[in-house]
Amino acid sequence: MADLSIDFAGIKSPNPFWLASAPPTDKAVNVLRAFEAGWGGVVWKTLGEDPPVVNVHGPRYSALLSPDRKVLGFNNIELISDRPLATNLREIREVKRAFPDRAMVVSLMVPCQESSWKAILPQVEDTGADGIELNFGCPHGMSERGMGAAVGQVPEYIQMVTEWCKHYSKLPVIVKLTPNITDVRYPARAAKAGGADAVSLINTINSIMGVDPRSLTMVPSTAGKGSHGGYCGTAVRPIALNMVAEIARDAETAGIPISGIGGIGTWRDALDFLALGAGSVQVCTAAMVYGFKIVQDMASGLSNYMDDMGIASVAEITGRAVPTVSDWRFLNLNHISKAVIDTDKCIECGRCHVVCEDTSHQAITATKDGKRHFEVKEEECVGCNLCVSVCPVDDCITLRDLAPGEIDLRTGKPVSAEPLNWTAHPNNPMRVTA
Repeated sequence: MADLSIDFAGIKSPNPFWLASAPPTDKAVNVLRAFEAGWGGVVWKTLGEDPPVVNVHGPRYSALLSPDRKVLGFNNIELISDRPLATNLREIREVKRAFPDRAMVVSLMVPCQESSWKAILPQVEDTGADGIELNFGCPHGMSERGMGAAVGQVPEYIQMVTEWCKHYSKLPVIVKLTPNITDVRYPARAAKAGGADAVSLINTINSIMGVDPRSLTMVPSTAGKGSHGGYCGTAVRPIALNMVAEIARDAETAGIPISGIGGIGTWRDALDFLALGAGSVQVCTAAMVYGFKIVQDMASGLSNYMDDMGIASVAEITGRAVPTVSDWRFLNLNHISKAVIDTDKCIECGRCHVVCEDTSHQAITATKDGKRHFEVKEEECVGCNLCVSVCPVDDCITLRDLAPGEIDLRTGKPVSAEPLNWTAHPNNPMRVTA
């Protein structure tokens, strides 16, 4: 049976599924219920200095919904913990004693001055927590006070605060990165330079959910005004995966442990993060939509997958897909693919024809011998995969790779067995020549 236990930057956990720092980890009653449901760890909702912040007493959340009301994305304007620091510290200590085998990481956010970090770190360490996470990602409210993303967007600040935390605490330090930046590699490099034991990403993305068409007022609003918030959920997963992979394959940060966050709701989502470099995964939105027991399906699904694949440990998955991630310029331009439609599976909805005809390469027929019939015209197909992406039937449309020597009907030329990428392509005016 697969072993789901992990050792993440020295923090042990019975499985890689952690609850992210957010309302679900705000107090003992939540976290105890989460551990009873089977979560391997939590990142306690971000603690700050006293007096605590004050949250709005109105709508803090809004959702982007599909036509069948499935939550695709979540927006929040929730701030860090609005409970007294002493209350949080006492509850963290109690929960850790009750579940000593679970990972207890405490998220922190205090002003960007050494004295503030020096004061709070020993108090957290005294609770018996396993690690700390530096919240350099919050894009709303706290960033306006010079914290959160205001720190995470400045690599020099990231390195400086990380160095303070490594100096004043013996606990593993995880730096939580903001996605609201041009290139996530630079803050990740700064975290590593500051001595961070790991990074976690992504935090939420700056967003506004919309406008009320009747009042033309931003929604949600409190007393007629709203604020940009942090966007998360299923819709941000591709963005998060790219940023995780960028850090995992960057020469300057390769090897630093990564806790993946962003739209994880199933074991399959978690597998993507793990394979692209994450050693643990953090979940928030899915738990807020479906409750804590989703972790049971996540754990059993990942375990069954690992058994089927003959994978003994989570560590064997971590980073396995990273070598397959490349810059565009290194892709093989001599490779040729063609779409193929399985007529036995085709329900003749016509979506493939419409999208190809209107927006791509006019490479799919709509009729044959006067009857409705969908077939790929190889002489026009460039293998773009659009038809595969929009087809409502699994595996009805697939891509076939042409073998070396086979004639590409679109160009009339045989497929070359020799790879050729853009760096050496004759059309590239800056090509590398021998």
